[in-house]
Amino acid sequence: MRQRHKNPTIPTPNQPTTQKPKLSKSFIFSSTKRVFALCLAFRVVNALLVQTYFNPDEHWQALEVAHRIAFGYGHLTWEWKKGIRSYLHPVLFAVLYKVLSILGLDTPWFMTRAPRLLQSICSSVGDLYLYKLSDVLFGDCVAKWALFAQLTNWFMIFCFPRTLSNNLETVLTLIGLYHWPCIRDSSTKIPLVSRKWGLAIAALAFSIRPTSAIIWVYVGLLELFVTRDRLRFIFLEVAPIGVLVLGLTCLLDRLMYGSWVLVPLNFLKFNFLSSGGDYYGTHKWHWYFTQGFTVMLFTFLPFSVAGIIQSKQWKLSGLIAWVLGLYSVLGHKEFRFVLPVLPIALMFSGYALAKMNASDSPNAEKKGSLNIHTRCPSKIQFFIFFLLATNIPMALYMSLIHQRGTEDVMIYLSKEARNEKVESILFLMQCHATPYYSTLHRNLPMRFLDCSPSSEEKGVLDESDLFMMDPVSFATEFAKNWSKPSHVVLFDSEERLLRDFLILHSYREIKRFFHSHFKVDRNLQSSVVVYVLAGQ
Repeated sequence: MRQRHKNPTIPTPNQPTTQKPKLSKSFIFSSTKRVFALCLAFRVVNALLVQTYFNPDEHWQALEVAHRIAFGYGHLTWEWKKGIRSYLHPVLFAVLYKVLSILGLDTPWFMTRAPRLLQSICSSVGDLYLYKLSDVLFGDCVAKWALFAQLTNWFMIFCFPRTLSNNLETVLTLIGLYHWPCIRDSSTKIPLVSRKWGLAIAALAFSIRPTSAIIWVYVGLLELFVTRDRLRFIFLEVAPIGVLVLGLTCLLDRLMYGSWVLVPLNFLKFNFLSSGGDYYGTHKWHWYFTQGFTVMLFTFLPFSVAGIIQSKQWKLSGLIAWVLGLYSVLGHKEFRFVLPVLPIALMFSGYALAKMNASDSPNAEKKGSLNIHTRCPSKIQFFIFFLLATNIPMALYMSLIHQRGTEDVMIYLSKEARNEKVESILFLMQCHATPYYSTLHRNLPMRFLDCSPSSEEKGVLDESDLFMMDPVSFATEFAKNWSKPSHVVLFDSEERLLRDFLILHSYREIKRFFHSHFKVDRNLQSSVVVYVLAGQ
C-alpha cells in the first residue's frame, strides 16, 4: 500500500511550540466534529449570502413541489405530470415547510431562507466527506488543502447552498465514494459493511437523480474488477440493496402520484432515449471541456491538472473524465450536471497546493530567524492570495448581485400579499424566470407563460417563445381574453416595448428591481419592473 503523506510541517528549535496559528490549526482539525462545525458555520453564512437566481429547478422542481405537498397549493410543471421526477427530494423541504407552519414561522424571510439553510447542513456534510476522502487517500495535509479549495471555489460558494437536486446528488456522491473500497489504494482493511453503505448511498443518489448512474456504473465496474467475491458482490449486495432502496422510493412515489410510476425509467427515456432535454437548448460536444467545467474550476484549473498528474490517482481522475465524456454526448448541457465531480477536481487542487506547501517548508525554516517584514512572500502564499483574490470576488458578485431581481421581486410581492395589497399576478417574461408560490406563500391567482414541450410535434413554439419574438402582438392578443391582474411583472427589455400597452390598460409602474449588468441568454435584462392596476 502506498504510504500516505502526512503533514510535512515540523517545528524547528527556533520556532516556539506555542505559536498561536499552529495551535489554532491543530485544534480545528483535531477531530471530524470540529471540521464539520467549521464547514457548517461556513455554509450557513454562505446560504445567507446567496440572494440571486441561478437555475429554475432550484424553485420549480424542489421548493414549488414541496410547497404544494405542505400547504396544498403550488405549481407542478409538466415533468411531474409525466412522472419523470421523484418526490424523494421535495419531501425533505415539505417537512421543513410543515415545521415552519406549525411554529408560525412561515414568514417571507423564513420561507426564502430556511430551505437554503437546510441545504447548507447537507452541503457541510459533503464538505466533511471530501475532507475524509482526501485524508484516507493522501493524508491529513492534503485533506486540509482540499477543504480549503472546496470552501473557496467560487462555483461551490455560488451553487452549493441552493436547493437543487444536483447538490444533494453531489453530497451523496462524496459520501458514497468514501465508503467504496475500490476507490482506495488498498481495500483489504476496509470492513465489508462499508461497501454496503456505499451501495445504499449510490442507490439513493440514483433514486433522486437517475443520471447519477453515470458515476455509479463506473465505480461499480471498478469494484467488480478489483473484488475477489464477484458473485457475492452482485447477488448478495448490489441486487438486494438496490431493490430495497429503489423499492422504498417507488412506494413513496406511488403514495404521492397516486399510481405506480417508475421515475428512473421515465427520466432516462426522456433525457437519453428521446433527447427530450434538447428542447431546452444544446451545446457543442466539447462545451464541458472548453467552457462549462473549466469555468466552474476557474483559477483552480491549473492546480487540479497538476494534482492529477502528481498524485497519479487514476481511479478518481478517470471518473472525472468518464463523467465529462458521457455528459458531452448529450446535446443539452448545464453547469450543474457535472457538479458531483467538481469537489473531486478540487481535491486534486488540494494535493498540488499541499505538495507546494511542503516544498516551501525548508525555505521557510531557513528564514525562520529573519524578521517577518523582510521576507518575500513564499510561492504558496502567493498562490493562496491569487486563488482568494480571483474566487471570492467572483463568488460574492454572483451570489449577491448578478440576477437578483427575480428573487427580490417575489420577496416584495410576498410582503405586499401578506398585507393584502395583491389580488393576482401576471408574469410577462420567459417561463420560470422567477420563484413562484413557494416564495409568495399566498394562494392567489398567478399566471406565467407556458413553455412545456409539445407532445404532438417538435418545433412548435410555446407561449414563452411567442412572447419573446413579438411582445406587443402577443400581449395585445392575450389581453382580449384576460381577467385583468392586479400586478404585472416583466423585464425592462420588454417593458420598454409594452409601456404604452400597459398605460392604455390602466397600469402604472410601482417598483423596479436591479437584475443584471450583462445579458445571459437573450437581451440584456438589467431590471425587473412591477406594474400595478390603477386603484390598487
